[in-house]
Amino acid sequence: MAIQITPSLLNADFANLAGEAARIPTADWLHMDVMDNHFVPNLTLGAPVIEALSKAAQQPIDAHLMIADPDRWAPAFAEAGAGSITFHVEAAAAPVRLAREIRAQGARASMALKPATPIEPYAELLPELDMVLVMTVEPGFGGQKFLDLCLPKIRRTRELIEASGGEVWLQVDGGVSVETIERCAEAGADTFVAGSAVFGADDPGAMVETLRDLATSACAH
Repeated sequence: MAIQITPSLLNADFANLAGEAARIPTADWLHMDVMDNHFVPNLTLGAPVIEALSKAAQQPIDAHLMIADPDRWAPAFAEAGAGSITFHVEAAAAPVRLAREIRAQGARASMALKPATPIEPYAELLPELDMVLVMTVEPGFGGQKFLDLCLPKIRRTRELIEASGGEVWLQVDGGVSVETIERCAEAGADTFVAGSAVFGADDPGAMVETLRDLATSACAH
């Protein structure tokens, strides 16, 4: 499976997002954390910022909606230019309908799970999805410590994806760094969100490549 690195701009310079995107030319996607101060206790950015960055950046945008009522709001992010849209299943009223609506807008549909949310009740949704995001910290803030207790869920999610026979990416988000990415890759993840590890590095572009190499090597073993 191809490894993808999707740096989180939550840890970038918000005054210069286009410039920050240019510092990571080898990133596969730009991960944009949308928070509404309802579903999570933080407020970040919305569709207008994603629309502006999608026109200025070379990489496609991976919008992670940590918001209440994604059924109502998610389609607007596809219209704004996001290439992948992740909704939290804990907040979605009709996840199948929402995934189909996102796909109909031309974006990839992704479902996110908070650390305490099991994957098993949603196994039958996998054919409707392009990606599953397993959160490895509680959503809301960057810079948190990786939760090892999520590794069995990553493994189980990979098993269910393979059983479903679909081409579904498995993303992890939260505390991903040179210390933790190999464990995630060994557990079955192929798409990695890294924020402070990338933008806290002296050379963010080189760190993207370092993370990719570590994950690729771990998958090969």
